[in-house]
Amino acid sequence: MTRTIVFVHGAWVTATCWERMLPWFEARGYRCLAPAWPGKDRSVEAIRAERGMPGAIVLTSPDGERFSHAAAVRLTAAGHVVVLCGRYEGVDERVRTGLATEAVSIGDYVLSGGELPALVIVDAIARLVPGVVGDEESVARDTFARGLLDYPQYTRPAEFRGMGVPPVLLSGHHAEIEKWRRREALARTLERRPDLLERVSLDADEEALLEELKSLNKEMER
Repeated sequence: MTRTIVFVHGAWVTATCWERMLPWFEARGYRCLAPAWPGKDRSVEAIRAERGMPGAIVLTSPDGERFSHAAAVRLTAAGHVVVLCGRYEGVDERVRTGLATEAVSIGDYVLSGGELPALVIVDAIARLVPGVVGDEESVARDTFARGLLDYPQYTRPAEFRGMGVPPVLLSGHHAEIEKWRRREALARTLERRPDLLERVSLDADEEALLEELKSLNKEMER
């Protein structure tokens, strides 16, 4: 199956760098479109002709909607996504209003171009596609997947520079390990991103754990 990568830029000079890279991609089975400006419209039309109407045409822009896990889930469901990357001063406003279906930002800072944000978007979407990540259960437990930060991760050795792994993780007691993970995820979210707790849906056990953590925090503040 031929795979397609589309590189679209807002400044004609940047097309030359992709022209030097095309042979590398094409030798590995990729079909690449790297047009010079004003090639955005022609590129999208070529994609429509070959693969049909995209489910979303995303423009990377610092004034776009903040990219999130929820947005990644939504775009994954779209199935066919095209990402348009600006460069330096961005793109012609008519591309945004007449071609893109939405604009996305990955944070409140400015980069030289939209290529890195595009890679962030593609990676966040791709890992939600079944089969991309070996352990699909781990994807469901990732940070933000449920609206909480992830619990702390530990690996071998059990002792490192005087710091040990929590004993419960070495106990082999799966129910207690799961309870520890839920508690730690809540504790970390409460400490570092309490704003997330305003939007997350918790079950009765998690609500009880959260209230317990809040009570402990109040006692420590006294």
